Amino acid sequence: MPGGRLTQQERRQIALGLADSLPYAEIARRLERPTSTVTREVMRNGGPTAYRADLAQRATERRVHRRGPAAARTSEPVSHPHGRDGEAVADYAEVLTTSLMATGLAKMPARVLTSLFITDSGSLTASQLAQHLQVSPASVSKAITFLESQSLVRRERDERRRDRYLVDDDLFFQATVASARSNDQLVEVARRGVAVLGPRTPAATRLENVARFLDFISESIVHAAEQARDILRTGPATTFDDTGGTGGRGSTDGPRPADDRG
Repeated sequence: MPGGRLTQQERRQIALGLADSLPYAEIARRLERPTSTVTREVMRNGGPTAYRADLAQRATERRVHRRGPAAARTSEPVSHPHGRDGEAVADYAEVLTTSLMATGLAKMPARVLTSLFITDSGSLTASQLAQHLQVSPASVSKAITFLESQSLVRRERDERRRDRYLVDDDLFFQATVASARSNDQLVEVARRGVAVLGPRTPAATRLENVARFLDFISESIVHAAEQARDILRTGPATTFDDTGGTGGRGSTDGPRPADDRG
């Protein structure tokens, strides 16, 4: 089985496979590569709809070039505790950023959100984000403003009176509910059309069915999100302190028994 970095020819085969709508597993089988290799390659280079073999090849060459002496520079936000592989963490950050961009986020907000997600504390200052991402404080500020407007991050003051930006445990709950509720206006407008077009006409029936469908989907999503909300508050089974010892957080932060919930 081939090893090492993907070749330019392999990248062309990946692009052809994507053009033919082949699943990642099938493309990987043809290349005799792990599926994870193909998935990471595609997601870090634009996703399945924007992947280009030549652009992916040049991006890889630039990354290899950057991993010279300059790559040895580290800062507090990009330290890698728990024996993590720094290169693997960087690769994963690119994959996560691309995946967030595929949901509609612009690149800089996606990079900021990724940085917060992969930091154990889930919290960084603006200066830490700027240093980690190697961008200007203004770029970070603009991204944070957008993320706050979408309730994707929140800010709080630390003991040194600095603003810190956090990803909240309820992040995905809030985003899921907001997405589901975004259909409410369309439901209302569709039902207004029923009255305008006349009941029992084909056009009115079509709009009423759309309204019922979206209403059902929205309510189902919100109900499921509320049922699953405690999953977002589940702590790790075991945590480790700085001396390598184990902590007891997992025993207190996990889901509560059903009969204890208010």
